[in-house]
Amino acid sequence: MSKRPLILVTNDDGITAPGIRALIEVMNGIGDVVVVAPDSPQSGMGHAITINSTLECTAINVDGGQQKEYQSSGTPADCVKLAINELMDRKPDLCVSGINHGSNSSINVIYSGTMSAAVEAGIEGVPAIGFSLCDYRWTADFEPLKPYIDKIVRNALEEKIPSDVVLNVNFPLRNQQDIKGIKICRQAKAHWVEKFDKRQSPMGKDYYWLTGEFINEDRGEDTDEAALAQGYISIVPTQFDLTAHHAIQKLNTWSFEE
Repeated sequence: MSKRPLILVTNDDGITAPGIRALIEVMNGIGDVVVVAPDSPQSGMGHAITINSTLECTAINVDGGQQKEYQSSGTPADCVKLAINELMDRKPDLCVSGINHGSNSSINVIYSGTMSAAVEAGIEGVPAIGFSLCDYRWTADFEPLKPYIDKIVRNALEEKIPSDVVLNVNFPLRNQQDIKGIKICRQAKAHWVEKFDKRQSPMGKDYYWLTGEFINEDRGEDTDEAALAQGYISIVPTQFDLTAHHAIQKLNTWSFEE
């Protein structure tokens, strides 16, 4: 490329999260970086947007880096909308979201604020990648991931992500020397069995903590869950056209006449 690409960086864990700071560092070595991220954690927000209240957005510099940074009171999807439509002087060449503290493989992609930010960029016509590490700890080690992120992003910029596709990248919980490579995968069929931990406040009011068990029903070797379990980085090409094309023919046999 003749000039440095313009890269939008966002996340759902908040602008000070270690994961996004690691991602910013890698992106600074590739292009010109603009960061627009939530001012507080927004995990599990999915594709929520703010419509019934105002949004605040403030310029900030967290670590003295060369990137432009803004923190927003909005959701991850809000951050991308603000960035592309208000804060950037031109459409970015790429949007990267993460690095998320925790897995966004399989069905988790539906709930993920990290991936929803990437999907929002895709809807806006911006190539996008969501990055997640299967480690929920705030102290997770992101250093070993940086060479792989650099390689994936440079490929995305040079080879181009297919139109209307967003990449969902998950890193296994392993040291760099134990990562076996990268696999292109499909999303595993899995679900959560939800449970609610009911408790009571000192004032006698009931409240609930959502908990649950992740159930992987898919035994295929070509899934993201299989790749991660074997020590590979999984890349799932994700689309935001939710049409079940295979069901159209069947539904056309229904009768809707009185």
